[in-house]
Amino acid sequence: MEKKDDSTFKFTSVDLLVFAWDKRMQLIIVSFFAAVVSIILSFRITELYKSTVVLFPAPSTSVSKYLMTSQYAGTQGLLAFGEEEESEQLLQVLNSDEIRSRIIKKYDLLHHYDIKDNAKYKRTLLYKKYNSQINYKRTKYRSVIIEVLDHDPDTAALIANDIAAFVDTVINRIKRERALKALQLVEKEYYNLARQIQSAEDSLAALRRLGVFDYQSQSEVLSDAYARAITDRKYDAAKTIQNKLGILAKYGGPYYSINLSLEFEKEKLSDLKAKYAEAKVDAEEVLPQKYVVNSAFPAERKSYPKKSLIVLQSTLGTFIFAYIVLLLIHLILNRKKQEN
Repeated sequence: MEKKDDSTFKFTSVDLLVFAWDKRMQLIIVSFFAAVVSIILSFRITELYKSTVVLFPAPSTSVSKYLMTSQYAGTQGLLAFGEEEESEQLLQVLNSDEIRSRIIKKYDLLHHYDIKDNAKYKRTLLYKKYNSQINYKRTKYRSVIIEVLDHDPDTAALIANDIAAFVDTVINRIKRERALKALQLVEKEYYNLARQIQSAEDSLAALRRLGVFDYQSQSEVLSDAYARAITDRKYDAAKTIQNKLGILAKYGGPYYSINLSLEFEKEKLSDLKAKYAEAKVDAEEVLPQKYVVNSAFPAERKSYPKKSLIVLQSTLGTFIFAYIVLLLIHLILNRKKQEN
């Protein structure tokens, strides 16, 4: 093949291919060494195994709303999968400091990741390693995937399953704290109202012992009886009836007011009792906050590194870089030659 004159290099595909052919030995040697080095380095990279958990969020509605309220009677809504909002909330919980701290403490990840105790930024290094090997992502089906990479396949599976389990712990703790506050408020109001009702009933009982039962009907009956006694000149009986009318006049009004207020307070107590029962269910009962579709298991094959891909990428990248360098050198020398 007739060698192409340097001055005619025009960056056409033919010129580029001819240049690569002319420099083939240099490119082959450089690429060969790059392949050897990448093979050696790939075997020194720590092999990582991946374990995965797939789960769906549960609806965020309280238990009592579906089990104790007639409007939501039944468990159909309670057993449904969560919507997009619940998926986002689940991701926030998975990324919480509480779950991260629990996993780090349980598996002693500081030493598991070979981070020295006297490292200057050991916490930063630990969190960076944690975030690089433990990932969460949401799918288009509203499920959430937990992916854990580790050099020990058993540890990777255990961490993934524990993270899924800690979701219930964290969410139930958050909900229980709020539910307990609500329970305390409702309980206090319920028992205060119950004591008020008991006091009102004691007052009514005292008034009944005085002979006051029903102000309106009693006053009508006693007035008729008093009139008949006067007509029949039964003055002793009339005096007795008059005394009763005096007692009724004195205590009839309070009896009527207490009795009317008592009916209202009993209705209010009935509503508070229902709310108290709901708050107690929310504070004491614990339900799973997610549906686990696939649990993690120890992987049989490594997921990282892909040695063949590393070697291919390194070799190809070195070949392209070497070609560009040789081309630049060629152009610079050609320009100097033309200037001379």
